[in-house]
Amino acid sequence: MNDGTRRQRRGDTRRRVQETALALFSEQGYERTSLREIAEALDVTKAALYYHFRAKEDILMSLFEDLTRPIDELVEWARRQPPSLETKQEFLLRYSRALTAAAPLVRFMQENQATVRELRIGGMFKDRVTALMDVLQEPGASLPDRVRCVSALITMHLGLLALKEAEGDPESKHRAVLTVATELIAQAHHASAPPRPGERHTDPPGRPRQEPLTS
Repeated sequence: MNDGTRRQRRGDTRRRVQETALALFSEQGYERTSLREIAEALDVTKAALYYHFRAKEDILMSLFEDLTRPIDELVEWARRQPPSLETKQEFLLRYSRALTAAAPLVRFMQENQATVRELRIGGMFKDRVTALMDVLQEPGASLPDRVRCVSALITMHLGLLALKEAEGDPESKHRAVLTVATELIAQAHHASAPPRPGERHTDPPGRPRQEPLTS
């Protein structure tokens, strides 16, 4: 067996461990799942499992790192682009695809928030959310527009869960979630972006103009 074949087999085994562990974590809870149960589900010895992962948190960390790597790359891409609405719209489109690919892990994290906060991935997830917000919101954005950006991310994340059992095909539900998130970001962008020289700042389409309050 050559080195390339050995690496491929190790990679295949690693993926099997990740997929099996995540299925058990989601089914019976992270705290109630042991390495022994994961090994038994894989039909391997605990020692064989130790070759790849020393603790179940290491499995979860590896899942998080593998499935969120495309998101990290997307953030780096967005930082190199002009901070335009078009960039943000493209960012949300690509982010929705990355979320779909990481759907099992996203569901686990949403359904086990208390556990996740106590693990290393809790802090890592918070850092990634901060990076996403830096891309989506304008510097010095108002509180309402920051709320709109947060709401857009929540819409993207919870859309995977809340609409799972809803009527409609997956593609239609995916488009609906993306549409709402994009509308929120467009509202925040138009409200926060300063007008160009010679232009008047106008309210975004669909938002009524706010008249000054009078006593």
